[in-house]
Amino acid sequence: TSILQSTVKKSIALSSESRKELAKQAKVTKEERRAQIDGRHRYLISRLADGIDLSEQQVEEIIISDDKFQLIEQFFAPSGLKKLLFFYQDVLQQKSNASLRPDGSTNNLPQKKLFIAMGSTEDFTGTWAFFLRTSDEVVTASNVSEEVDFGMFDCTDGNILQGLEFFLSQIMIPALKSQQNWGAVKEGLKNRQIQEFLYAVDKFVSTLSSSRQNIEDKIQLTKVDIDIYVRNLQNPSDYITAG
Repeated sequence: TSILQSTVKKSIALSSESRKELAKQAKVTKEERRAQIDGRHRYLISRLADGIDLSEQQVEEIIISDDKFQLIEQFFAPSGLKKLLFFYQDVLQQKSNASLRPDGSTNNLPQKKLFIAMGSTEDFTGTWAFFLRTSDEVVTASNVSEEVDFGMFDCTDGNILQGLEFFLSQIMIPALKSQQNWGAVKEGLKNRQIQEFLYAVDKFVSTLSSSRQNIEDKIQLTKVDIDIYVRNLQNPSDYITAG
């Protein structure tokens, strides 16, 4: 018994030391990342803070603590990542002092969290903020506002179609229809090709809206095992009963 107790105490001590060492390493990593923060990062942080109900200080702390922090550097690099995604949504957070339930589970509470996302490996249920590259040029503190576009989808409860419909109809289409400069295309909104393009976008949003409404109003049919009704059909009265 004394040997077992001594082993348990050593295990607890090692576990405590391990936690302290991990916390120390995490603190060092965060400070190294904080030292890398420059005008480019400040631009991203400012946009996120404007779009989400968080302060710039909170956003900075979240970013330097994120396991995917290196994606930001890859986004800034020449010919780097074309998109940088952030999800802001409820995530189950386990209490530090949570105890196991009789069934072996723990008390997990949903809590709003901002995190860098890959976009293909996480379930999306809340707000989606995105940054897009417009060229392969290296992103610098002086050109970040020209080279990087920012946008958001509000897809509360995972309603992505409604979020996309709102983004296109209330933000993108009004912006396009008020745009005077269309590059090499002359006469802007008077140009036939531009008019056809805007008509196609309007039509797409209309189709998107119709699809969303059809999905929301869908009827879920229940699968029924009809074998019990047709197994012993032998005479007309059996057919009437089955019907």
